[in-house]
Amino acid sequence: MNPVSPMLKLLFSRYKAFLLALFCGLSLSSCSKQPSNDMDLAGAWAFQTDPDNVGIQEQWFSKTLADQVTLPGSMATNGKGEKVDRNTKWLGDLAPNKQEWYNDPNYKPYLDKAQFRFPFWLIPARYYTGAAWYQKEVQLPQQWKGKRITLFLERCHWKTQVWVNDHAVGSNNSLGTPHRYDITEFLRAGNNRLAIRVDNSIKDVNVGVNSHSISDHTQSNWNGIVGDIKLLASDPVAIEHLKVIPNIPEKKATVVLNLFNSTLESQRLAILLKAIPSDSLKQSHEVRKTVSLSKNQKHQITIDLPLGDHPLLWDEFQPDYYTLQAVIESPTFTGKKETVFGMRTLKASQKQLFINERLLFLRGTLESAIFPKTGYPPTDIDSWKRIFKICQSHGLNHIRFHSWCPPEAAFEAADQLGLYLQVECSSWANQGVTIGDGAPLDQWLYQEGERMLLEYGNHPSFTFLSYGNEPSGDQKEVFLGDFITHFKAKDQRRLYTSAAGWPTIPENDFHLTHEGARIQGWEEGLNSIINKEPPRTDFNFDAATQEMEVPLVTHEIGQWCAYPNLKETEKYDGVLKATNYDIFKRSLKAHGLDTLATDFLMASGKLQALCYKADIEAAFRTQGISGFQLLDLHDFPGQGTATVGVLDCFWEEKGYISPEAYRRFCNTTVPLAEFSQRVFKSGDPIEVTTEVAHFGAGILSDVTPTWTITDVHQNSVQQGTLAVTDIPFGHPIPLGNIVTTIATAKPQQFNLELDVAGFKNDWDFWVYPETNTISGDVVVSSAINQGVIDTLKKGGKVLLSAKKGTVTKAFGGAIGIGFSSIFWNTAWTDGQKPHTLGILCDPSHPALAQFPTEYHANWQWWDAMSHSNAIKIENFSTEIAPIVRVIDDWVYNRSLALLFEVKVGKGKLLFSGIDLLTGQEQRLEAKQLYHSILEYMKSEQFAPDQDLPLSEVMAVFAE
Repeated sequence: MNPVSPMLKLLFSRYKAFLLALFCGLSLSSCSKQPSNDMDLAGAWAFQTDPDNVGIQEQWFSKTLADQVTLPGSMATNGKGEKVDRNTKWLGDLAPNKQEWYNDPNYKPYLDKAQFRFPFWLIPARYYTGAAWYQKEVQLPQQWKGKRITLFLERCHWKTQVWVNDHAVGSNNSLGTPHRYDITEFLRAGNNRLAIRVDNSIKDVNVGVNSHSISDHTQSNWNGIVGDIKLLASDPVAIEHLKVIPNIPEKKATVVLNLFNSTLESQRLAILLKAIPSDSLKQSHEVRKTVSLSKNQKHQITIDLPLGDHPLLWDEFQPDYYTLQAVIESPTFTGKKETVFGMRTLKASQKQLFINERLLFLRGTLESAIFPKTGYPPTDIDSWKRIFKICQSHGLNHIRFHSWCPPEAAFEAADQLGLYLQVECSSWANQGVTIGDGAPLDQWLYQEGERMLLEYGNHPSFTFLSYGNEPSGDQKEVFLGDFITHFKAKDQRRLYTSAAGWPTIPENDFHLTHEGARIQGWEEGLNSIINKEPPRTDFNFDAATQEMEVPLVTHEIGQWCAYPNLKETEKYDGVLKATNYDIFKRSLKAHGLDTLATDFLMASGKLQALCYKADIEAAFRTQGISGFQLLDLHDFPGQGTATVGVLDCFWEEKGYISPEAYRRFCNTTVPLAEFSQRVFKSGDPIEVTTEVAHFGAGILSDVTPTWTITDVHQNSVQQGTLAVTDIPFGHPIPLGNIVTTIATAKPQQFNLELDVAGFKNDWDFWVYPETNTISGDVVVSSAINQGVIDTLKKGGKVLLSAKKGTVTKAFGGAIGIGFSSIFWNTAWTDGQKPHTLGILCDPSHPALAQFPTEYHANWQWWDAMSHSNAIKIENFSTEIAPIVRVIDDWVYNRSLALLFEVKVGKGKLLFSGIDLLTGQEQRLEAKQLYHSILEYMKSEQFAPDQDLPLSEVMAVFAE
């Protein structure tokens, strides 16, 4: 036998090592003898605050810090910082009229030194802005010798600077991506000291203090490091980054690999690419390519990866994706990098959005970095899956991250569930901050956009990108036009828009604006569609889209408030506390209304849901709209406290609308009914145009739409079918007309339900019989006159129906009452009208016997509330229990009424803050309510037991 040469022995040894490395890199289980390539740095870290910014000068990176914290975490989660008080300098603007909020008479009575309370957003117990130092001793494994070592900090707030063994490594100021540091050259064998300085104050780059990436309005201005904190070891030849470009027509993915050969020799190696489908029953695909790398250089290699005859596509209905594994095959070096990608195309064409050549309609909400438990976003997939599944259960397919970018886990969760994400470059340039003027922010926005695309760009759920929210600056259009052009040329895997809100510039793939496309806008007050125009469902926003050449997605529709759930405070057991809710609770009690807190929540919530339904259906009726973004599905705790969600800050239900009920008007397929009015006379024609908005997984064939009219007892009154039809993608698609009539001897509320292929939606309407109301022994007047006074003195009955605007300020004359709920909130809008949250009543009260109602406002109350005064009954000397109460703003918590009854001397008075008389013949609801009240007053049931002096009744009216 011939002896084996030393050269063959060496080659065989290297080949065995190569096979072992390859096996360990590709097998599902790790090889026990292979050292780990990452070191988790979670746990105890030495710590010290640096409020005077002396740490660098005094070389704190080389000394032992005095305190200790646990990372991942923030100073707040570790109980560090200064105790908050009224002198705390928050990061986030106060409204111009709220600078001395603690002297505001609406808050001042509920503040004390024992416990600091703040009315405008959630607050931590301790707070700190500035530099803080984090330090850890690290022992490197012997096996890491010769490796390239990277310090990985997943999410930092905000700017970090790193020292290793007293050597400055560098700095990073990304808000939306991990901070990475190559620390190889600064390490030594054995023990090493890492020092990280984190500064959460604004320095040269100012993204805007209200940006949700940094602001106390939402996540809080925390200082710390969260998510993965680790050291990563790689060979001198390694894959640094993967970019995957889907190519559906050619059934392949083009993979762009960035590799780095840090050795002093050229290298020849093979790259194995393997695409593993998320559906484990589907086939994987792989390709190999041999490459040559020059010494000590970075290289970019492009490889096509065929995906078979039927590549899996990704969308909301079938979120199939691939995990790409890229492996270095070399006898000397090992390395593997993974990324997720999806085969999907996005396109904007003919004013419509398309995904994989199918029409796309975005049903979205905002995520504004609201995480009360921690004060910062979660970095685990399960937390994001929970949020996204809740959104989907309410019929949504889209989330906009308002002026911030979420961590990797959010993209991973959205990939798996099929959710379309719009992320932003962490800025809201307002309140003195501008873009396009050459400030450091301009360049930083480009850098942040580059970092986000590099880090998250392969995720199929990363579908839309914008600079941020509602920008300021005279040069913003030019800057954002160049910004979009730059990123379109760099990465065409997603669509781009300038900003949320404005500007609508030619470079936009789609416009994201609200102009002319909401039923309530800022500063519209009581002149909005919902508050000025009688109830109907046959309007749309076509006029807002006519001049646009690209799709329109409506910006921040809704903003409808409900009364705060004051029982919610017990949920705030983490970092952020709802001291604002404590103020509201104490105020409500001071006004003697604390027993009504739950009733206020439920009644105002029903009105809130009604307003959202009206907003969303209007978008579905508008052909030129390609989606909407709600503000919001869940509450927004900042900017004065905006309880705009049907869910609370924890994404949990409040109890007045279920996800199933929400999906009736917010879904892939939504039946629509166009009513020109909501109240009819008995026997009059009821004509309804029916339509459907359909953006489902496929075309619906041979559909027979059905409709049913029921009464309040769920009894079927009428039913019918519409013509059999095929339903393509789009909106609104006509289905046919319902023409009917209902004759009734009594006033009734009915409900029309439309069923289209199992998708159901419904609308309330009312039918009133003709009334010939005779006042009988009741004196009816719109003001206090001698006849009214004489009647009361004689023991008679008086219906006093006040004209709108005739009530003194002391008794509620300045309160702006409309039909809708409060828009955003009054604290942050300088008292924008309406000021109230609907009504609360007892439907069984005999005064309402001929005016069918629930305990809350519905559309039949629109006329009354649009012609009314809110009477401030708490100013009476007698405690009044109203027939119909108005729910006040939670800032003021005044006891308000629309209808109440009292004894005045010998007489009996029913006071109506509603003008029931003016133009009554043209106002069916006013006429019916007037009839119901008079029938009650003429009966023996009208027997008020609360006394009120005539002088106080007279004081209600202005001179």
